[in-house]
Amino acid sequence: MEEEYEVPSPHEHAVEELEENSSTGLTQKIAVMTAILATIGALVSYQSGSAQNEAMFLKNQSILKQSEASDQFSFYQAKSVKAQLDEAVAALSNDPQTRARYIAEGKRQDQEKGEILTKARELQAESRRLGEQSEAKLKPHESLALALSFIQISIALAALTVLTRRRWLLWGSMGSAGAGLAIAATAFL
Repeated sequence: MEEEYEVPSPHEHAVEELEENSSTGLTQKIAVMTAILATIGALVSYQSGSAQNEAMFLKNQSILKQSEASDQFSFYQAKSVKAQLDEAVAALSNDPQTRARYIAEGKRQDQEKGEILTKARELQAESRRLGEQSEAKLKPHESLALALSFIQISIALAALTVLTRRRWLLWGSMGSAGAGLAIAATAFL
């Protein structure tokens, strides 16, 4: 049995060496680009999470203030019922002292009702303000999450470029990275 050995020509050897060197250079550039994109992606992810946490905190504060306002409105209603009962007792009473006492108590309840209603409206306004702040804080989170998605797509396309040696994938990777960076840069505008 005769074995065949292939002896490459100097030209074939030079071409193979050139291909290896050029792909290694491209591979190194893509590796650096991927590392930079991963770092930027980590920063974008941190900012996105931070914005989301702040929005959740403000939303919780808004809910707490709304609950306090609801309690105040309930207290206002209880004072209203008590004032009406005092008026009814005063109207039905034959004793002038009892009538005077219930009329005075009704006036005191009416005064307290005004204070309670004012506080309830203040709490409700505070709740509304916190809710709006929460929405404003959440807006960058949505943009940053989208930017992070584009950066992750870019990293995946860069890896495919290295594996398949298809340079056109590199253009897709750079386009996706550019879109991600642009969206991240405009997230706080």
